[in-house]
Amino acid sequence: MSVVHRLLRGLLGVGGALVTFYAWPVAWGAWYALQAETVVSRLRENQPVNLPDTLAAIDAYDAAIRMDPSALRHLGRSELLFGAVLALNWAAPDSQREQWLRTAESDLEVGLAGAPARGIAWLRLAAVRQVLDGPSPSVVPPLLMSIDTAPVIPSLWPVRFNLILQNWRFLSDQQRHVVEAYVVMTWEQSTGDRRWFAAALQTPGDELFLRYVLANVIGAQDELTLLLEAQRKSRRK
Repeated sequence: MSVVHRLLRGLLGVGGALVTFYAWPVAWGAWYALQAETVVSRLRENQPVNLPDTLAAIDAYDAAIRMDPSALRHLGRSELLFGAVLALNWAAPDSQREQWLRTAESDLEVGLAGAPARGIAWLRLAAVRQVLDGPSPSVVPPLLMSIDTAPVIPSLWPVRFNLILQNWRFLSDQQRHVVEAYVVMTWEQSTGDRRWFAAALQTPGDELFLRYVLANVIGAQDELTLLLEAQRKSRRK
């Protein structure tokens, strides 16, 4: 065997050792994250979870990130933490829930820096900031990024529209044009059921905003009136 061949064989051995060295933490991180999957799945399906199982899932994700602090691990933990805040409104103390929100916000910032093409995660960051600080300019950048990266996922439209209504005053003129075009697009594509638009309107200002945005959409004003009338009748029953 020539010297070159021996060197190449040696490099293969070193390469295998390096693959094992770098893959081992990733594998352990995946194993720990898997321990939280039952709770995460229940949260995604809006099924009830309890505090002990949720705390165990969070501990598992903490271990996963210690082994593999990748962008996707941080994004995964943010989903678990934000879901826990919403699901355990009464079971966990306010201080604990705020800590989860702060950690989720940090996870999202780290995760999105490494994996920016994640529209759902951008919307989650906007929602986390909304819950933490209320309507504010800090909600706007992730809200707009969520529109840019995932504009046509219908399941996101109601949440995003609520955030738009509550943070409209913080948008620049250019941002308002982007958001107006987006709202028109969602109206036009929601041909099967537009009741969620009416359900989001909590104040006369909200209704005025939507009517203004839909001013040039044929038939939108009359349909919105009918939707609001139907909603008022339903609430009186």
